[in-house]
Order: sequence, then C-alpha cells, then structure tokens
Amino acid sequence: MNTLPREKVREERMVERYVRVRKQTEAICAPLETEDYVVQPIGDVSPPKWHLGHTTWFFETFVLLPNLVGYKEFDPNFNYVFNSYYETLGARVIRTDRGNMSRPTVSEVFRYRHYVDEHIDLLLGKSDISKELCDILELGLQHEQQHQELLYMDIKYILGHNPLFPAYSHESIFDEPQIERETPIAFSEGACWIGHKGKGFCFDNEKGRHLVYLDAFEIAPQPVSNGAYMEFMEDGGYSDFRFWHASGWDWVNKNQIKAPLYWHWIDGQWMKYGFKGLEDIDANEAVCHISYYEAAAFAAWKGKRLPTEMEWELASNQIKWGHRWEWTESAYLPYPKFKKAKGAIGEYNGKFMVDQMVLRGASVATPKGHSRRTYRNFFQTDRRWQFSGVRLAQ
Repeated sequence: MNTLPREKVREERMVERYVRVRKQTEAICAPLETEDYVVQPIGDVSPPKWHLGHTTWFFETFVLLPNLVGYKEFDPNFNYVFNSYYETLGARVIRTDRGNMSRPTVSEVFRYRHYVDEHIDLLLGKSDISKELCDILELGLQHEQQHQELLYMDIKYILGHNPLFPAYSHESIFDEPQIERETPIAFSEGACWIGHKGKGFCFDNEKGRHLVYLDAFEIAPQPVSNGAYMEFMEDGGYSDFRFWHASGWDWVNKNQIKAPLYWHWIDGQWMKYGFKGLEDIDANEAVCHISYYEAAAFAAWKGKRLPTEMEWELASNQIKWGHRWEWTESAYLPYPKFKKAKGAIGEYNGKFMVDQMVLRGASVATPKGHSRRTYRNFFQTDRRWQFSGVRLAQ
C-alpha cells in the first residue's frame, strides 16, 4: 500500500514520465545516420535535429528559466534557432530555413538535451512541485509527444523521398490491423455533449464542453482500406472533376496527383514506401497519407460523405479508431467560450483556428497514452504527410 502523500506520488510520477518521454524521443532517432538529422525536403518537414532542439527549448524556456534560480542558458542563440512560432518570445529562424542550419551540430543538440535534462532533474529534486509547475511540465511532455509523431512523419518523408528508398528499420515499427467490411452503425437524432470532460489533461482547443444537436446519421465502424481506395483510383477517381472540390481539382492537376503519398507505380503494379523500404500494398490495411481533398473525393465517389467531428466524437465509443487520423467535414474553429491563455502559451492552438480542417482519432505513430476521443488534430486541406485516412458517413 502506498502511504506517500498525494503530492509526493504526483512528483515521482512526473519525474518518471519526464525521463520516459525524453528517452523515447531519442529512441525514435536512434536508427538515423548523422546526415538524416539535417535534411528538410519541403517546408512542412523539419529536420530531426530541429525537433530534438525545439522540444528541449520548450522545457528550458517555459520551465527552467522561470523556475530554477540561477539557471544559465545552454546557448542564448538557441531561442532564435529553436523557437517555432511564438511571437511573444522574439525573432526566430523561419520554418523553411530550418534545413539550412549545419550548426548547431547534431552532437551539440544532444549535449543541449542532456544539459536541460540534468537541470530539470535538479529543479524537481530541490522542492515540492507546485500545481502550476506540474501543469507546465505536463504540457511540455504532451508537446514532446506531439513531436514524436511529427518525427515519424518527417523521417518517413525524408527517407521516402530519397531516390534509394532506404529503410528506417528492417523490423516492423507499427502493428497494422486488417480492415473488414462491416455494417454501418446508425445513430438517432438528438442532442449530445461535445468536448473534454474531467480533470485529466487536454489541450485548450478541447475545452468549452457544449451541447450540439445532430440529425440521424450512419457511420462506418472502420476506416477505408487500401483495396477500397484502389477501386476509386481504377475507376478514374483522380481524373473526374465531379468528385472534387474546385480547389482540390486544381491541386490534383497542378501537382499531377494520381495516388496517395508514398505510392509508386513500378513494373505494372502499385507499391508503397514504408519504414522497411519499398513494399507491396496490403489491400486490407487502412489507406494512409491522403489529403482532405482526396478523402472528400473518395466519399463523393462512394455517394457518401465525411463525418463531422461532432458525429465522430459521439460515435467514438462504438467504432474502431486509433490507427489513422481521420478527416472530418468540420472546419477547425474554437468551441464556445474558448479563451486563449495569457502570454506565449496562448499561442499554442488559438491562432491556428482558420483555413484548416479537423482530424479525429489517432494514428499508429501517436504515442501510447497521448490519444483521447476529444482530441482535435488539424491540418490544411492539401496536407498528407501525416498518418491520415478516411471514414465514411451518410
């Protein structure tokens, strides 16, 4: 029986979680060669070295500097190098230039991580952890877990656009369930509560629990498979404007899109790049790496639609989810009574609530314990390097 005070138990768990999460980030990078750490093929993709530095900068900036008396920054220039988008905290390297930085070196970034970790350990060992400090540590860990998934996304893009298609690992990284055809689940019309409930962690964009009224609808119990999506392709889905939004049709033609990201037509068959290199496409796996445009076009081809995020959340206890981020038909907007926090932390989500669509669920790359049925992910309509798929509704 644990007889320690509740506050002490909370501190010990926080210390354990901090160590575990920080080690996991470095474990994701362990298979990389030094050259892999600095590549930035497109603006959306950040070099792995930058992720390692940025997540460390978060703890230095928001935890150590305000709370550890006498703390000395590892390098004052790193605020400029590793600040992502926090206008409150000053000038920064623009996102598209992150791959131009050969310095700081990879080894120096690892020294930076270890320097900050040592001082976090010192801070947590000096005194009791206040609720305020615990909350910012929790946000930092959740933030790092977001970047763990981003690391998988960016590493896959970096290696998947190398002409040699090198493997990240020769072992399977994720378990991929087989998709089976099942009868849609029906929901009656009525009011339901949407948004986070309880005392557990959530991001600010999940707050503002509120009632919504939904018409009756049906939703597929599983996401769409590769085989089903291939039928759309073979039926000329990418060449028929009737299924596409106008901007989506422009995107398809401008970029000559003919298949999901990482699919390649080789010797008369479709193959895909995965973490083990080029491999055959499993028709029974959930389709992945498609944009909102593609998800909506597929739904239109099937004579159905995407679910709204409210429908998805209501159905989440009865559907199978967690292997693909699923596009919804909902724009990314604030919930009622949403309020941005004061200072730099207020820039975390609120300023991005425009020109993006909501994805719900989680993916195979989402860290364990980081998913929730109220989690609101969001991307622009043409993005598809994330582990995104589609589920149908009607």
